[in-house]
Amino acid sequence: MEEPILNEHNKQEYPPMHTVEHILNQTMIRLYGCPRSRNTHIERKKGKCDYHLPNAPTGEEISLIEERVNEVIARRLPVEISFADRDELPAGIDLSKLPGDASQTLRLVRVGDYDVCACLGAHVANTSEIGAFKILSFDYNAPVLRLRFKVT
Repeated sequence: MEEPILNEHNKQEYPPMHTVEHILNQTMIRLYGCPRSRNTHIERKKGKCDYHLPNAPTGEEISLIEERVNEVIARRLPVEISFADRDELPAGIDLSKLPGDASQTLRLVRVGDYDVCACLGAHVANTSEIGAFKILSFDYNAPVLRLRFKVT
């Protein structure tokens, strides 16, 4: 197969944190039906993601998010890369965050049977490489929930 031509990627992620962002996004979709985070900042030591929710979650709901993400990590899921033409993507892949000049061929990152999305970033090969996910803090300023987190 000919090597696909993709857009240049302009950042260097820490693979465990970047992969956990994918898991967190899918967890929020499943628990709240919200879109993937539109405002994300991931560093080696910590990260933050913003989600649009109609109501503030309770402390128990925040604990549930953390628990669910850790359950997915513990499943030791493979993280696989594939390529697809944007006109032949699997159902449910959100392209709204792609830049306007994104290539016709997209790089898909699949976290086992849990999540798949278009992404150019660096990821672990298996969720067992991530460690534990911990929510450090959260705040809600309607309609935005901001989660701050780390992996250890």
